[in-house]
Amino acid sequence: MDTKTHLEPAKTLNNFFRTLGEKIIVYFDFLGGLSFLAYQFVKKLIPGLRQFGLIIEQVYHIGIKSLPLTSLVGVFTGMVLALQFIVGLERFGLQLYTGQVVGISIVRELGPVLTALMVAARVGAGIAAELGSMTVTEQVLAIEAMGANPIVKLVVPRVLVTTLITPLLTIIADVIGIIGGMVVTVLEAGVTPRFYYDQVMRTVQMDDFFSGIGKTIFFGFLIGVIACYQGLKTTRGTEGVGNSTTQAVVVSSVAIFVADYMLTKLFLIF
Repeated sequence: MDTKTHLEPAKTLNNFFRTLGEKIIVYFDFLGGLSFLAYQFVKKLIPGLRQFGLIIEQVYHIGIKSLPLTSLVGVFTGMVLALQFIVGLERFGLQLYTGQVVGISIVRELGPVLTALMVAARVGAGIAAELGSMTVTEQVLAIEAMGANPIVKLVVPRVLVTTLITPLLTIIADVIGIIGGMVVTVLEAGVTPRFYYDQVMRTVQMDDFFSGIGKTIFFGFLIGVIACYQGLKTTRGTEGVGNSTTQAVVVSSVAIFVADYMLTKLFLIF
């Protein structure tokens, strides 16, 4: 009994380091696979551009179908921001200048991040589920057997469109969010639409606009690559498809927040 009791801490410590080592291996395996897929995307980008029909199809599914969701999120973001800042600034008699805070907040941060999160939730999940179903039903292997490259036909159109469409969706969400903030500010603070517009234009500079839009290019690329990677590595049938879909959304969301901090810091330096 004494020997067994003496060995239990060593066994527990051994299990801890074993589990930690396995997690680290899985983490770096994921990063390696993701990086390799991104490299393959860049390598096959030019041949993938010839898949014009597939690209247009993805523009419809990824861009146009996502527009109502991102616009809805944008307008209510602007409205909530305006309402909260009116209450906060009213204590100092500055509620008339709500447009300045709403404009800069939406353009620099909330518009890009919330739009990217909505794209990750809707588009990332859809791509992972679609490619995951194709993987477990061996449709991807059938594409290879026919002599086609799955990266060119499946990955390039989706990653390319998410990279290009996310900034466009963000611009629309920014505009709608600022308009939503204007409606609330006019009703609650008693300012005119012209005064609100002047406050926004006086505060939001081109650097602010391009800083926010520039981040969404990276966000869209990360969403597309992560979703495609999760879909293509799906195993274990329908259960695996569900897990891949969940992982695509979770990992994309975390990647957006991490990239947001790093890119914001980078843009502030330059």
